[in-house]
Amino acid sequence: MAGIRHTHPNGHEHHHGAHGHHHGVHDHPHGDHDHDHGPGHDHGPDHGPDHGPDHRPGPGGARHRLAHLLRPHSHESGDKVDAAMETSRDGMRTLWISLVVLAATTAVQAVIVALSGSVALFGDTVHNAADALTAVPLGIAFVLGRRAANRRFTYGYGRAEDLAGIVIVAVIAASAVVAAFMAVDRLLHPRDITHLWAVSVAALVGFAGNEWVARYRIRTGRRIGSAALVADGLHARTDGFTSLAVLLGAGGAALGVRWADPVVGLLITVAILLVLRDAAREVCRRLMDAVDPALVGTAETALRGVDGVLDTGQVRMRWIGHALRAEADIVVDPQLTVVQAHSLAVAAEHALIHAVPRLTAATVHIDHRPVEGDPHAALAHHGAVSAR
Repeated sequence: MAGIRHTHPNGHEHHHGAHGHHHGVHDHPHGDHDHDHGPGHDHGPDHGPDHGPDHRPGPGGARHRLAHLLRPHSHESGDKVDAAMETSRDGMRTLWISLVVLAATTAVQAVIVALSGSVALFGDTVHNAADALTAVPLGIAFVLGRRAANRRFTYGYGRAEDLAGIVIVAVIAASAVVAAFMAVDRLLHPRDITHLWAVSVAALVGFAGNEWVARYRIRTGRRIGSAALVADGLHARTDGFTSLAVLLGAGGAALGVRWADPVVGLLITVAILLVLRDAAREVCRRLMDAVDPALVGTAETALRGVDGVLDTGQVRMRWIGHALRAEADIVVDPQLTVVQAHSLAVAAEHALIHAVPRLTAATVHIDHRPVEGDPHAALAHHGAVSAR
């Protein structure tokens, strides 16, 4: 299709380049349809295939209109910003509550450290304090993520969450090093522990507090699609394991086995390294623009279900913070007018947003079956572009 620039009735100008049709950055008039697809929406399989390019009347169209009356949505970019901010608020709420819980846990342990003189419990207390402080980079990332896109950061500031994830992975790695050092030091220089019952209570408090925070962060992180928050939850879980090591060490000391505490500490270090591997893998995959292959399959199925789409080409997705963006190629009838092709591209994006959870925008490339030669021949020498 030739490059075309046109203006919608609402005054917003869109550009259909030689190889693409882009939605999501500008506002689109969708007539009577007012949809709001937040990052956390999850529509069932009935959505997508039923959304044809012009929503023709009939049983399917009636079902579509009824569904929209019962569940109003909006494709307006302002609504998408509101949805993104709502997920950021969820993240910030999780961070603040986690910070309060971990601060209370650390305070309880600090009091018992002063009474017992337990070096292991002191290390666990410092570890919990460090875990509470990981809320700082994540909080900064969520605040940055609320800023609107501009001419320099054209996709917005969502990637700040991935940078926060790197910091969190580094903190987990440092925790493993500290745990190993303390275990080896205790093995080489055994120490007696007093007030064993109090140390045991503090260990249980540390484990309970960290496990609660871990579940809360992981649950929220997965709901809003934040890999950094999930990694932070995994880090809190490692702190819970460290607290259990203190408990087992105290039990060994009560039985007169002085080496029990450092040996368990080394085993916990191994557990921390395993969690570090999982957290690093998740964050690195996000940095490499990895997505669940099932999402790509869902997108392809949704596109093929749009009336007028003859076939699909490449479908690409990437995370921007905790929101997804997509690029998709669709094949249409070469006899369509520009207006009809535009309507079909809108319907294709519409189907994608309904079908793929947390997808906020899609760039749809309109292609057609060859009429006279390869329409992309002029791009063949550019390599990657010719792979369409």
